[in-house]
Amino acid sequence: MKLNIVNGHWRFTSIISVISVFLFTACGSSEGSKETVSEEEGFVPNPKVVSEKPVETLAIGDKAPDFTLPGIDGKYYSLSDFEDKDVLVINFTCNHCPTAQAYEDRFSDLVKTYSDKDVHFVAISPNSPIAVLPEELGYSDLNDDFESMKLRAKHKNYNYPYLYDGDEHHYSTLYGPTATPHVFVFDKDRKLTYQGRIDASEKPGTGQAEDVKFAIEQTLKGEPLPSDKAKTPAFGCSIKWAWKNEYTIKVNEDWKKKEVTLTKIGLDELDQLLKNDSENLRLINFWATWCGPCIVEYPEFIELQRMYGERDFEFASVSLDSPDAEEKVLKFLRNKYSATTNYLVNSDDKYAAIDVIKNDWDGSLPLTLLIEPGGNVYHKVPGTINAMELRKIIVDHPMIGRYY
Repeated sequence: MKLNIVNGHWRFTSIISVISVFLFTACGSSEGSKETVSEEEGFVPNPKVVSEKPVETLAIGDKAPDFTLPGIDGKYYSLSDFEDKDVLVINFTCNHCPTAQAYEDRFSDLVKTYSDKDVHFVAISPNSPIAVLPEELGYSDLNDDFESMKLRAKHKNYNYPYLYDGDEHHYSTLYGPTATPHVFVFDKDRKLTYQGRIDASEKPGTGQAEDVKFAIEQTLKGEPLPSDKAKTPAFGCSIKWAWKNEYTIKVNEDWKKKEVTLTKIGLDELDQLLKNDSENLRLINFWATWCGPCIVEYPEFIELQRMYGERDFEFASVSLDSPDAEEKVLKFLRNKYSATTNYLVNSDDKYAAIDVIKNDWDGSLPLTLLIEPGGNVYHKVPGTINAMELRKIIVDHPMIGRYY
């Protein structure tokens, strides 16, 4: 078999290898900055497994612990950066949690509402990226790592500093958030006046941040909150502390032990696969072991299956290797822990396969199709995928969604 690259795709003519690397950077807006760190001295995230630390939620009246944390805008922030206003609102939140995402717009609206008032707002992600499983990302397109924080802030146009404490939780443990989101409101002496939820209605569009607004208004007036309103339950995803990673390790190892199988299918069966008579959103990747970009990107599809496989989603890999390359294909799939649906087209007639696959496909590999029940191709990627973009397309599809 000979291959050739045409427009960044692999075709059936001569052997060459191409790998494309895309770098994505973003930053959010911020207030109350300290110093900008040079590129040479800039923050480099290094999440670690740490020994368990005591975590006790601050009590009403407690002083805000100081912190020095990197923001997604390339600056470090400390408590003193916010000392010029009478009220400080700290929101412990993250990228991946559906509840945190459900409250994002309301928190941004709070910042706008109080933009001309004596109030500072800041968000801190306390989560360790190494404590988050792909299976926990089923309502998101992003992990909780530092680079993903930049992407989320850019996408949602955050109008407040977004800080990272996911390496060793030096400071989040001193505040004691129990879930994401969990809000803490402090007065001008930086004593806690309120801690808990943003409001009592998680579903987007149903709440107006009533609990935090009341806390801010009372604190601006210098009046204490009634005891039944000074503390409310913070509902959301649990904090991903780095010492709670035993389960993460176990699940990752269990995935590697799953059986990997390969089924040969004829062109008629391939046609049925594309018609998608299931009730799931079906992602199909057409690839081959001799296709360099195919094998480089393939692990991304296993990640997608692990992320969304418990929802109305399924991934199927379809190899267009020669039918007699079955052992080679299976070996590759096992090396990639492809414990999902794997097919090998049982035909050497690649042009007949092109006629079945259709979708204006010119025969270049890889090809990825996202197909709705009934066969409608919702999204097509000729060539290598942009994994972040594809995740976003999947999770924002009406069949999947971020919130429910």
